[in-house]
Amino acid sequence: MTSSSVAEIAARIDENVQRVIRGKPELVRLAIAGLLAEGHLLIEDVPGLGKTTLARCLARSIGGQWSRIQFTPDLLPSDITGVTVYQQKDEKFTFHPGGVFANIVVADEINRGTPKTQSALLEVMAERRVTVDATGHDVPRPFLVIATQNPIELAGTYRLPEAQLDRFLMRLSVGYPDLDSEVQVMMGDCAGVTADDLSAVVDVEALREAIAEVRTSHLDRAVYEYAARLTAATRDHAAVRFGASVRGSIALVRTAQALAAIVDRSFVTPDDIKEVAVPVLAHRLVLTPEAEINRRSSADIVADLLDSTPAPAASAAR
Repeated sequence: MTSSSVAEIAARIDENVQRVIRGKPELVRLAIAGLLAEGHLLIEDVPGLGKTTLARCLARSIGGQWSRIQFTPDLLPSDITGVTVYQQKDEKFTFHPGGVFANIVVADEINRGTPKTQSALLEVMAERRVTVDATGHDVPRPFLVIATQNPIELAGTYRLPEAQLDRFLMRLSVGYPDLDSEVQVMMGDCAGVTADDLSAVVDVEALREAIAEVRTSHLDRAVYEYAARLTAATRDHAAVRFGASVRGSIALVRTAQALAAIVDRSFVTPDDIKEVAVPVLAHRLVLTPEAEINRRSSADIVADLLDSTPAPAASAAR
């Protein structure tokens, strides 16, 4: 598969998703970049803006298996990973897969699950396998978790720990639509165009090949160093207690590679790194109490670091 084929696949998914998600082309493009980087996505915003709809549109655009797990306080870890059951008829134990055994898992309202249940996702998000009763079980590949959460409602919710946030490639925000886009959404909904009406436009094998092709996108050492400097700068910022990990640096590169492939480019530029820096790094920062009191956001801090961290010349990217 060539980079042009990757761009064609991205275009098909983009067109399909935007039949339902109107007026958010940049959001959809970043979400597709996450898919092509085989990274997990956290979609966070207030209720009613289409978080779950976006997740379902992405899942339905891929011709593999997908599942939806509705997180509630009574959801058990075994509902996610699966359980081993003794079959009396056969006189042996049989593994019954849980909700994560799919190519795309929509984890709806993930912060409504208890910490014990949330932690059931830690291994599978990092290693693409689960361990039940000391036995490992691989999940299908490609494997992606698309989680949603409402950041403003605190009753009955459990904050995601930093270790779990770090496993998400990007945190995306839907945001309110402009007037014209909102009217288009209303008209589309009234006409019955929903996520359920979408058909798969890419099969699993093609997506698997596209993911492999994305990882061949070239980065000059100067671009690698730029990504590393950005991540390191988050650890030295006065308003940050704990900065982004090495996983954050890797995520920057992988997402930038996907972004380059989407526009049919075989190499990554510093501008690609800049474009994905906020959604990739912001959710990985733990701010100081003073910064939180002063209502500083992690996204603002990453934006400041983009302004203060010199980027290599464009010619260095080729």
